[in-house]
Amino acid sequence: MGLNSRRSIFLLIALACAAAIGFALYAQHVWGLQPCPLCIFQRVGVMAVGAIALLAAIHNPGQLGGRLWAGLAAIAALGGGAVSVRHVWLQHLPPDQVPSCGPGLDYMLETMPMSNVLSKVLKGSGECASIDWTFLGMSMPFWTGVFFALVLVLLAKAFFTKK
Repeated sequence: MGLNSRRSIFLLIALACAAAIGFALYAQHVWGLQPCPLCIFQRVGVMAVGAIALLAAIHNPGQLGGRLWAGLAAIAALGGGAVSVRHVWLQHLPPDQVPSCGPGLDYMLETMPMSNVLSKVLKGSGECASIDWTFLGMSMPFWTGVFFALVLVLLAKAFFTKK
């Protein structure tokens, strides 16, 4: 099958997103790494890209539809990637500039309007600045950002693929 068709590209993206979420859940439940609010939003981005890609693979659209699906998934990937960049930036702040830890995401969702929750979460907090896991010297948010970048490359291929 290869990556010669939009359908195969979208299916690969959906499977990669499922694997990424599987790894995140494994890290959380087996390794005990608790996700911070920014981690949760990155997961939402991965799930959104995966759901869009899966729907696109099932739909198997023509060229215009494929471009629309790819554009929609790219918006989700750019959003998730932006959260990853923000998270990595917070992790590299000097300790005296790290924002204080805030209330948990569950509490904020129960007690605040969604606009306030989004504002507070995207500003980040102390728990978002801690690095609990690294691979090749880089944190999980960095690798999530790399994942989103690779997805964007595949989406560009899907956008310009003729079949």
